[in-house]
Amino acid sequence: MHTDAPERMSLVLFSGTADKLTAAATLTTGGAAMGMEVDLFLTFWGLEAFKKDAIGSVPLVSAEFAELGPMMREVMQAKRVPSWLDTLRGAREIGVVKVYACRATMESFGHKLEDLEDIVDEVTGAASFIDRAKDSKITLFI
Repeated sequence: MHTDAPERMSLVLFSGTADKLTAAATLTTGGAAMGMEVDLFLTFWGLEAFKKDAIGSVPLVSAEFAELGPMMREVMQAKRVPSWLDTLRGAREIGVVKVYACRATMESFGHKLEDLEDIVDEVTGAASFIDRAKDSKITLFI
C-alpha cells in the first residue's frame, strides 16, 4: 500500500441480527469519520439483512439473547437510535464506504443485485474482497 493512500478498515458481515448490524454500522461510521476507507463484505445472514424491505424483519438479537430483545427495542426507541441501515447511509455521507455482496452467497440464495438495498455497491467474490482487505489496517468479522 502506498504511504499516501488512505487507511482502510474491512468488515465481514456474517450476522444478520440488528444488534450486530448496529455495531458494524457504528464502527463503519467511526472509521469513515476518521478518514478511513471502509469496505463491508456481506455474506450469509448479513447479506440477507440487506434485501429490500427486510429491515423490518431483521431479528433484534441472536437466539441466545432472545430474552433481551424486548428490553433492547425499548431502549433503542426511547433513545431514538437510528436503524443500522440509516447509520450506514450516514457513514457514506461523511466518508468513503463501499458495500460488497458475496457472489457465492448471492448465487446460493438466488439473489440479484437489484434485490438488495441501494446501499450495496456491487457483487464480488471472496478473493477480490480479500485482495482489498489484505492492505487494511483493521479487519473485523461480525
